[in-house]
Formats: sequence, C-alpha cells, structure tokens
Amino acid sequence: MAAVYEATMAGGQAPARPRRVIWDSWQRLMARGLRPDRRPPPVMESDTVEVLRSESGLASVVGELTRGLAPLTSTGDSIVAVADAECAVLWRSGSPRVLANADRLGFVEGAQWAETTVGTNALGTALVSQRAVQTFSAEHYNRSQHPWTCAGAPIRSPRTGRVIGVVDVTGPAATVHPVTVALIDAVARLAESELRGQHELALNRLRSVAAPILARVGSPAVAVDGDGWVAAVDSLTVQRRIMLPADIAPGHLWVPSLGDCEVEMLPGGWLVRLVGSDTESAVTRVTLNLHDSASPALEMEGRFGNWRHDISLRHAEILLILAHSADGRSAPALAADLYGDATRVGAVRVEMSRLRKQFAGIVVGRPYRFAEPAVVTVRYPANMAGLLAPSVAPAVRALRTTLSAIGQQD
Repeated sequence: MAAVYEATMAGGQAPARPRRVIWDSWQRLMARGLRPDRRPPPVMESDTVEVLRSESGLASVVGELTRGLAPLTSTGDSIVAVADAECAVLWRSGSPRVLANADRLGFVEGAQWAETTVGTNALGTALVSQRAVQTFSAEHYNRSQHPWTCAGAPIRSPRTGRVIGVVDVTGPAATVHPVTVALIDAVARLAESELRGQHELALNRLRSVAAPILARVGSPAVAVDGDGWVAAVDSLTVQRRIMLPADIAPGHLWVPSLGDCEVEMLPGGWLVRLVGSDTESAVTRVTLNLHDSASPALEMEGRFGNWRHDISLRHAEILLILAHSADGRSAPALAADLYGDATRVGAVRVEMSRLRKQFAGIVVGRPYRFAEPAVVTVRYPANMAGLLAPSVAPAVRALRTTLSAIGQQD
C-alpha cells in the first residue's frame, strides 16, 4: 500500500490501485491540488463547538454511540469521535494516551476533518461516499496519518433523511480489524433508531397539545412539527409529512399540497389551517408566566386555542430580558445580561438555538427579539423581590430592583 501511495502521489506508475472508495477519494483531492503533507487543520473556539453540538442533532445519541463501540475502545488503543454534517469533530472519548497522540495529529474537538481539509480519512470520506468506510495506514491521503487506521459510518436524521454526522473509531494501524467497519455501521444504525424513537416521542407530545385545539378549529387543519411531520389532523387527507417553507412564520402562508393556510405556533411545531385568501390573521398573545419562580411557563393564546408549556430558568431569563428590550438584544448584549460577560456569545447562541427549536416562530434573531405581530405580556409575582428568585443573571437582578422600586405588580 505504501508503494502504491508513493507512486500515485509522485505521478508515476503504481504497482496496483487501492480500493475503489480510496482511489476515488485520492482522485478528488489531487484534482483539487490538495498537498499530501498538509498541516493539521485550525481548531474552532470552544464556544463555537458548543453551538455546533447543540445544532447538530447528535447530542442525544453520543452516549449510545460510545457505549455501542466500547468493545473497540476497551483496550485503550482507540478513540471514538463524532462529527457533524460538515465534518467538524464535536466529541471524542478514549484513553489519555491515545487522545494525546491524536492531539499531535490535530484530531481534536473543534477540528475540521473533511476530505477537502485533511485528505482521505474515514470521517470525511464516509460523508462524501454516504456509506461506511475504513481507511488503513497509507490509504490516508495525508502522510501524517499513515500510522493510523480509522473506520467511520454516516448517521442520517429520521426527520429529514439527510446525513447529519458521522461516527468514527481511530487507533494505531496495528489495531486494524476487518469487522470494525461492520460494527461501526451497525452502531450508527442503532443511533438512527434511537433518533426515530425520540422523534416519535416529540410527535406524541405535540399531538397531546394539538388534539383539543384541532377539535375547536371547525375547519380542515393539521398539526406538524418543525420539519413538517404530521402529529394530528382533522378533516384533511395528508401524507405523513408536508413540505414547509424554510421561512415559515405565524400568519398567512401558502403551503405546497395544501394551498393558502393560516399558521399558528405550537410548542414543538405548527397548527396549519386551510383558509380563504381573504381571511385575516389573528394576533397571537404570548404570556411569560413568572408568578411562581419555581415553575416559569410560556403561555400562548391564538385564534383557535391556547396552550401552556413549562420552561427552564435560563429560557425564562432570556424571555424576560427580551420582553423588556423593545429593540431586541445582540448576542454580546445578551451574554452580558445573562453572565456578566459579553464575550460568552457561544453560550448565548446555544441557548437561543434550543429555545427557537422548541418554540419555533416566537423569537427571531439579529437582534434577538420577539417575532411580530405577537403581543407579549409578562405575569409577575406579587412581590417583585422574588422575580425569578433562583436567577443570578445581572439583568434579572437589575429588573428586580427596578420593578420593586416602581411597585409594578401583576
């Protein structure tokens, strides 16, 4: 293999060709002019890694992947890595010794391990080929990776069908085993099964909220999640999924396969109702209920019904701050509001990603603010000194003082 590699990279006559998946990768990279001795890739900041973890859709199955591959890593010679759809390494686990060796290679959390960055490797090549790949020693395009063997398999989202990441086991070349790639592919499929189960649970939660609302609508309607999967339907014949526009927002909307519709927010999805083109949209009322600091909640009142959803302390802090910021807040400003440190924008973006995923359409960005035309009110506790009592966020502490001084009550 080393002889094949050296002859190919030198432009000479190789004694043989590598496997097709490796040969195709080499050809792609040589056509791009990628050097086989390229240096390790730059590494992203930890805050950026946290944002990518939150947005990857993989965080909930990392533990499953690590446990499933324990037979390959129990000897302490290999590490498990999980990368997102852009091949940014977001998680690693393994023995300190092998992790230290990987550090020297640049195979660290936050590194971009795509083919076009570091050459042929199991992570990047599995993403390009859309199938499980094992890369051994001199099959790697970059010479610095020749002491290693790796095997990776792509993971697809059950919501979209698209590849959202790849799981990989990497270790010294001497640890190569022919069944490794089959095991990794099987574990990736198990992770996809876990994601499908989580999706079904989310649809069930949405269904429980939507069912009583659908009963009151009085016209054909459907409740769908953010990707268009149907949770509940009334007086309509629809498939399991409808296609939603990328810029979906509350109000009038033309939906493929349904036509002119009126859309309202639901926790974890949307209520889509067929209407005539002359129907006026109802203004949604959003209430941030902070009457009991121990159980903050978000309440929504729309034309066809209302719902209440418990929220975390952090999300309650964010929504309270936005309710008092008519012009919205930038990420640095919100970081200062929450942490007293304007540089913690990564942590803010992680929380906003979670919030906007759970309550699509309520908050928009650039700057962060409540979406129009919703009417937002806050239900305060009787004693303003107890406003979100567990919170230590600087902006919340300041609001306690200000609101207590002016005697504002619910």
